[in-house]
Amino acid sequence: MPLLLLDLDNTLIDRAGPFRALAREVLTRIGAPASDLDWLVAVDNDGRTSRWDVAEAIRSRYGLAISTIDLIEALHDGVVAHSRLDPLVACAVEIAGNAGWVPVVVSNGAILQQEAKIRMTGLDRYVADWVISEEVGVSKPDPRIFRLAAERARMPFRDAWMIGDCPDSDIGGAMAIGIRSVWIHRGRRWTEPRFSPTVTADSPISALAAILGNGR
Repeated sequence: MPLLLLDLDNTLIDRAGPFRALAREVLTRIGAPASDLDWLVAVDNDGRTSRWDVAEAIRSRYGLAISTIDLIEALHDGVVAHSRLDPLVACAVEIAGNAGWVPVVVSNGAILQQEAKIRMTGLDRYVADWVISEEVGVSKPDPRIFRLAAERARMPFRDAWMIGDCPDSDIGGAMAIGIRSVWIHRGRRWTEPRFSPTVTADSPISALAAILGNGR
């Protein structure tokens, strides 16, 4: 049974859409112009900006009295509330599991937020386990987080694959531990000259189909 490592945000679960919806709500509530939406989405940088820095940027730009920690919690709750698991993605992960793969989520981010997404969307029913960077103290692309995922699943890296949307964290991490990878391009071109994915796909469903088609 081969190991299947899966990124969470913008791979199994859309994050860009939920954050954009939340950002629109936040701007409306504080009376900020709708044109600031692109600014806030850029500050977030697909979730790669520290949640503290995002909250501080919002407080500073609009002179808000709310504390940073309260704003962080509001952003956390909002993103989770907007998160959904596409039933077709759930079905694809289930098919992979039934075919003998062992799916494990490997995600950078805050443990409370990421685990809430996994449980509240029902993704926990389709994966064997998950490893969140804040919980284990190491982030992708550091090989240690992938090793921890393999240890939790009690699986070797032989025949393993990694699916993700981030060139550095996901595809670079897969390269560092010597496993094959699928990059979900999300309309982008590959520009990293140091390494490249084994396969490029336009969605998690096509990524999982590619792995099943490639065999072990």
